[in-house]
Amino acid sequence: MRIDVLTLFPDYLSPLRLSLVGRAIETGLVELGVHDLRTWTHDRHRTVDDTPYGGGAGMVLRPEPWGEALDELLGPDTAPDADGPRLILLTPSGRPFDQALAAELADERRLLFGCGRYEGFDARIAEHARTRVRTDEVSVGDYVLNGGEVAALAVIEAVVRLVPGVIGNPESLTEESHAPGHDRLLEYPVYTKPPSWRGLDVPAELFRGHHARIAAWRQEQARARTRERRPDLLPPAEQPVVVAEAGPGDAGELFTLQRAAYLAEGRLQGWTIPPLVEELAEVAAELPHQLVLTARQAGRLIGSVRGRADGDTWRVGRLMVVPDRQGEGLGSRLLAAIEARAVGCTRVELVTGAASTHNLAFYARHGYTELRREVDPASGVAVVVLGKPLG
Repeated sequence: MRIDVLTLFPDYLSPLRLSLVGRAIETGLVELGVHDLRTWTHDRHRTVDDTPYGGGAGMVLRPEPWGEALDELLGPDTAPDADGPRLILLTPSGRPFDQALAAELADERRLLFGCGRYEGFDARIAEHARTRVRTDEVSVGDYVLNGGEVAALAVIEAVVRLVPGVIGNPESLTEESHAPGHDRLLEYPVYTKPPSWRGLDVPAELFRGHHARIAAWRQEQARARTRERRPDLLPPAEQPVVVAEAGPGDAGELFTLQRAAYLAEGRLQGWTIPPLVEELAEVAAELPHQLVLTARQAGRLIGSVRGRADGDTWRVGRLMVVPDRQGEGLGSRLLAAIEARAVGCTRVELVTGAASTHNLAFYARHGYTELRREVDPASGVAVVVLGKPLG
């Protein structure tokens, strides 16, 4: 693999000559060229930046030095060919760098890195580069550095260690955090000698010599660590359910959820019940006038409930869960969450269909008793008003 880095501060890249990356360079697995961008300037001040058009703070990297640098490093007649070089421009506005991209870049024969500075690259640098070479704008995280050199160090180390022959024991790459085939789990905790240190002991499971049990323990530890620190890496079904207040932008999803969740009720009570005849505009119009909670898992809306104060009574409605997640306790969790928001109210009331024996049993288990039966004037459906005291 050949790596070239364009930077205003070549010395910043000196650590690449150390450790495993340095050894890969020494043994010829990797060729490294670090180039001072000012080499391609032509004024006595070696100017690489200028003020932004349209005004604003800071300075912007000029396109001319970058164009000339690419001309020299790539040659005059290059095109963005799949077998040709690949340019990585390091910028906070780029695509997120992750292990999958590291593995993708490790398969390339030649990489060029451009280190941003100041307020960033003139946009024409990337636009022009894409006509000459496959080009990616890449970010190492949702934060801003003084320049792209630190990011280049991180990306290059992550890529080079995946090049065959760089890591002495390739199996060590398969069990670490974010490794492909590692179920996207964080790595389990690891220990070495001594077995006891400052009152802290190595877990007994690691001394028993039963490889299958050790593997199972490590898997569970990895899952627990991921659940605590990076739940977003878990499979969608294992990610935490987040209950939060809805906003105006949730109206469309709530409308879709409502239609899906109330189909079973429609079969029991008729298709004229309000949740099945309301239009999207009506759902959106109601959002500002009541508290609406949503339950999401891995970004998917899986449940919702509403509540509003009416004097000292907290009126609950539209408790709904997507059909494929019903029976998992989500309804109970949402009901408890909306009841907990009834500040200043002494009792809670809600309405359900008289034909919904399942719903009546559900609310009875949660302490609700029947107050009265009536006919809903809008739909003509018989309903039961249920209530319970709060506090």
